[in-house]
Amino acid sequence: MNSLDKKIKTLVDLLQNRAIENPKQIAYTFLVDGETNTISLTYQQLEQHSRAIAAYLQSVCPPGERALLIYQPGLEYISAFFGCLYAGIIAVPAYPPRPNRSLARIQTIIRDTEAKVALTTKSIISTLERRASETPELNNLGWLATDHIPDNFAEKWLEPNINENTLAFLQYTSGSTATPKGVMITHHNLLHNSSLIHQCFGHSVESKGVIWLPPYHDMGLIGGIVQPLYGAFPVVLMSPLMFLQSPVRWLQAISQHQGTTSGGPNFAYDLCVRKIKAEQIQNLDLSSWEVAFNGAEPISAQVLERFAKTFEVCGFRREAFYPCYGMAEATLIISGGDKFAPPVQTTIATNALEQNQIVLVSETEGTKTLVGCGQALPDQQIKIVHPEKLTLCAEGEVGEIWVSGPSIAEGYWRKPEETKQTFEAYLPEAPGKYPFMRTGDLGFIEGGELFVTGRLKDVIIINGRNHYPQDIEWTVEQSHPMIRPGCIASFSLEVAGEERLVVVAEVERNFREVSRRNGKSGTESSNSSEDLMKSIQRVISRNHDLQTYRVLLLKPGAIPKTSSGKVQRYACRDGFLTGTLKVFE
Repeated sequence: MNSLDKKIKTLVDLLQNRAIENPKQIAYTFLVDGETNTISLTYQQLEQHSRAIAAYLQSVCPPGERALLIYQPGLEYISAFFGCLYAGIIAVPAYPPRPNRSLARIQTIIRDTEAKVALTTKSIISTLERRASETPELNNLGWLATDHIPDNFAEKWLEPNINENTLAFLQYTSGSTATPKGVMITHHNLLHNSSLIHQCFGHSVESKGVIWLPPYHDMGLIGGIVQPLYGAFPVVLMSPLMFLQSPVRWLQAISQHQGTTSGGPNFAYDLCVRKIKAEQIQNLDLSSWEVAFNGAEPISAQVLERFAKTFEVCGFRREAFYPCYGMAEATLIISGGDKFAPPVQTTIATNALEQNQIVLVSETEGTKTLVGCGQALPDQQIKIVHPEKLTLCAEGEVGEIWVSGPSIAEGYWRKPEETKQTFEAYLPEAPGKYPFMRTGDLGFIEGGELFVTGRLKDVIIINGRNHYPQDIEWTVEQSHPMIRPGCIASFSLEVAGEERLVVVAEVERNFREVSRRNGKSGTESSNSSEDLMKSIQRVISRNHDLQTYRVLLLKPGAIPKTSSGKVQRYACRDGFLTGTLKVFE
C-alpha cells in the first residue's frame, strides 16, 4: 500500500487517511441509469457523511450492536456501511426486499443477529411500511433513514474504541433463506485480504474500477467498494439490475470510463456474448481493460474463448482474463494467478474425475477442460484433503480444498458447532500458525495451480448466485399438502452451457384420488400433475428468483435416500439423467 501501512489498523483509519490526503478526489461514481446519469462522492464527502451517520447511530445504539443495511445499490449504501464502522456498530448488509418476494431471509437474519436497528432510505421505509403488518420482525426494528441525516451531525461524532480485531460486519452466506450463516469479518481480515487483491491484481493509484456486482455480497462489497478505497483509485458503480437488463451497459462503462479492473462470475461474460448485438460492439473500446476477473462459480473455458473472440475487435486481450477463487468465509480472495499471463487450462478424463482421480489427456472425447484459479497467495496455505479421512491427498487426486491464513474469518455468528466444523480443522502434516478452513469445495493442485472441480456440499450455482438445495426443497414442501415432506431433491444440470435447476418431488399416495375429487368439485386447488408442477415452478420463482428447467413428480418411495434417511441428491440427479426415477403418471 504505502508507508502509512503500520498506522492503518481499521477501515476507519483508512478512510480518514484518504480524506486527509486527497479530500477532493472522487472515490465513488454511481451510474444511476446504468449509462450517463452520474452522481459522485469525494473522500471528504464520504468521510463527513459517514461520521454524521455514525454520530446519529451512537446516540441510539451502544457499540457492538448489529445494524441491518437495507438499500438499493448506490452511494447512500456506501456511506451507511462506513457509518456503522465509524460508530463501532457491526454492519449487516442485506438484500432490499422486492415487491411480491419472500421476506424469509431478512426475517431469519434479524432473528439471528438480534438487530434492533435498520439503516435505509426514506423511500424504502415507505415501501416496507406497507408490509410491516405481515412481518413482525420488520415492525419491531428501529428504522433510520440515513439520507435525511444532515452532514453537520458529524460534529457530534465520538471516535469509537475499535482495533484490528474488532468485527466490522457480518457477511451472510448467499441464497440460504432457512438457515443463513453470518460470517464474522474483522477489520484485520478486510485489510489483509485487500492487500492480497491489491498485490495480485497489480493495482495502483492509476487503476480504475468498473463494478456492477451486488454490494451486499463479498465480491461486490470487498472487491468493488473496499478495494478501490484501499488502493486510492476511483471506481464507477452501477446496479446489477442495470447490467442484467442490458449487458452492454457494463462494457460501455468500461469503454467510456477507461476501466482497468472489472469482472464478475462466469455467467456475466456468457450473457455479454449472447445478448450484445454486433452493431453495439462496434462502438466499444476495451483496450484499457487489464484485469477481467472471473470467480464465484465454475469458470468455463468455452465461455472465456467465446468472449475473447467476440470482443477482440474492441481491443480486449485474452491475457486480461483473471480467473480466481474465493468465498465469504475467507473474506474474499483465496487464490489468483499472474496478471500478465493468459488463464491456465488443463484437459482431464471425465470418467477418472468421477472417481476423484485426475488423468491428463490430449484427446477431446470423454474429457473436460478445466480453468485454473491461480496459486495460494502470500501468508496463506491451500491444501487438498481427503474429506472423510482428513489426510492430505496424493498428487493427481481430487479432495476438499482447505485454506489457512490471516484472511480467514473468525467463524459464524453465534454458531459454535458450525464454526468448529468449518473453521477449526487441523492437519498434522501441515502445522502452522492458523487452523484450516474447510471450503466444502472439491479440487486439485497441478504444478502449483488450483483447479476447482465441483462442490462437496450440494450448493447450486445459477447466474453467479449460490442456492442451497435444502432451502428450495423446503419451499416446495411447504407449497402443497400433496407433496411428501422430506421427499424432495433439487440439483442443477448443465443445459446448453448454462446451469439449470431441476426439482424432483414425491407425491402422497392419495394424490390421484384427491386430484380426481377436486376436478369433479371444481375446487381451486392443483387438480392435476401438470397444475402441481406449474405451482412448484411459480413458488420457486417467487421465493428464490429462479426459473426451473424441469419438475418431476415421483411415486412415493422413489427418492434415493441414505440409511439414515437423508436424500441422496447426486443419486437423484443420476436417476434423472438416466431416466430411472419412478415418475408418477
